[in-house]
Amino acid sequence: MNLDLSQPCAMAILNATPDSFYAGSRVSDAGSIGRRVRECVAQGARIIDIGGYSSRPGADEVPPDEEWRRVETALAVVRREAPQIAVSVDTFRASVAVRAVERFGEVIVNDISAGELDADMVPAVARLGVPYVAMHMKGTPQTMQSLTEYPRDIVTEVCDYFRQRVAVFTAAGIRRENILLDPGFGFAKTLGQNYALLAGLHELCALGFPVVAGLSRKSMIYKVLDASPADALAGTVALGWEALRQGAAVLRVHDVREAVDTIRIFNTFRS
Repeated sequence: MNLDLSQPCAMAILNATPDSFYAGSRVSDAGSIGRRVRECVAQGARIIDIGGYSSRPGADEVPPDEEWRRVETALAVVRREAPQIAVSVDTFRASVAVRAVERFGEVIVNDISAGELDADMVPAVARLGVPYVAMHMKGTPQTMQSLTEYPRDIVTEVCDYFRQRVAVFTAAGIRRENILLDPGFGFAKTLGQNYALLAGLHELCALGFPVVAGLSRKSMIYKVLDASPADALAGTVALGWEALRQGAAVLRVHDVREAVDTIRIFNTFRS
């Protein structure tokens, strides 16, 4: 996979789910998926991130076969519509990751649990030799919002967590150059912890791995604005700029054009 992260890029969210928190991101049939893929590519996405299991707080459990059905449908459309674009599969299940690679070739595995919800995930990623996005979360999507107590400040907690997980990954055979880190904004974190984590994002970036910032339309934006996810685009752009300033390599977003424009302006400003 040609995944050049020497410059920041946009990862487009493609939710093949009926219950993702932002209604505007949901697609279900091949036609709507195709339209979304073409739109993302035209607007400058470098990666398309396919999810078949909503990880919003309190999301319903999805059986593995149903998750795979959704992912397979979306992956088939992406490969047909945009065969050269990098694709990630947002799953914590090793079986889904393995089936995706066996059926469609190399993909990025985007795991909200950093290998902790499925003991087979880390060995599978090592065997497949694919890029791996590991995210910080406690518990599951169903329980994470009750697990926001940390003995130390959130930045220290997240950085130390990833030092430990990276050691596990590399011991299992995952190459360091294949590891990306996601601090998990909104996952087992309070509003204040989310902003403290953003303020200290440079410390996570200093660990030496590309950092994925998933801030798009999240509650840390719309709660401050006393609004809804539909009203959170301007806040998403603002926090995306801050994530780039701190060193993020990837903005994971619902709104590709705005993210790509932000990156272009940021690169001009930085140069």
